[in-house]
Amino acid sequence: MKHIVLASASPRRQEYLALLGYPYTCKVADVDESSIQKTEPACLAMATARLKARAVAAEERDAIIIGADTVVSVEGAILGKPRDAANAQRMLALLSGRAHQVYTGLCLIDTESGREICDYRETTVWMQHISREEIEAYVATQEPMDKAGAYAIQGGASRFVEAIEGCYFNVLGLPINLLYNLLTPMLKA
Repeated sequence: MKHIVLASASPRRQEYLALLGYPYTCKVADVDESSIQKTEPACLAMATARLKARAVAAEERDAIIIGADTVVSVEGAILGKPRDAANAQRMLALLSGRAHQVYTGLCLIDTESGREICDYRETTVWMQHISREEIEAYVATQEPMDKAGAYAIQGGASRFVEAIEGCYFNVLGLPINLLYNLLTPMLKA
């Protein structure tokens, strides 16, 4: 079986990839994500995942590289990771009391054949109204600081989530079913 390399330092993505039962290693993709000029959230997520996967693929032989990126979008605005606490508070205030979409793009590259596959999942998340005090208290935990959209659905922000439509693992940053269905044929090729 080909070696699998996850182009990510995210402990969450590592944990969820392990659910597939395949051995893998991780290698951080040193890329400049600001170079991507996509305005559609799904395109942005896939382009960033591709950038990460290609950077790691250039350094690996006979491997399957997995790149992933998650983008949060609300009413057309793309929310990345917050720059600081004030930015996190603004993002959460924007999400409060409304639905938003979470897109995770995946890019898989077989370094032996050069085959590259990109796809994405979209999930809608409904947040209840979150008071200013609740937002400030949540941001003070530091949990939102490295998360797209400034929240972790599996963490303290779970108490604010009213409903989701779509893949839960997508909101976590790695749509397991999509990854499984893209990866399995590549491993057999």
